[in-house]
Amino acid sequence: MLNSILNKYKPAVNNSILFFLAGLAWSGVGVMLIKKAISWIFVNDKIPLNYIVFVLGIILGVVVAIFGFSKVANKNINRINKKSNKSCIFGFIAWKSYLLIIFMVGLGITLRHSSLPKLYLSVIYNGVGLGLFLASFRYFKEIL
Repeated sequence: MLNSILNKYKPAVNNSILFFLAGLAWSGVGVMLIKKAISWIFVNDKIPLNYIVFVLGIILGVVVAIFGFSKVANKNINRINKKSNKSCIFGFIAWKSYLLIIFMVGLGITLRHSSLPKLYLSVIYNGVGLGLFLASFRYFKEIL
């Protein structure tokens, strides 16, 4: 009885909506991290170092996208494709991944409040942000 009540009020959507939400979340977080990194890079007068740090972040982002986040996105895409066409709206991310997200947010807050120089920390933020942003297009491609 409880199961039928839960299924009746479950916020179910088509898989294309799940792909859109996953892509939107990944690209949104990616843009936020890139924006934070850029705000740390170009606040001082160390012009040559600023551009070196910025380019290092871009290189890291491409590497992270290709060898890290694209693989995670592909696993999520395969998982979503195996679902029925009407799935819970929160299913765009696997339940285990919510724990990883909490860990990553905590790590980001810890790093941001650490004594590490923001200029060097921006390489990590820019790399992870660009990696997420680039890999997010894997989800959008599934909608087409």
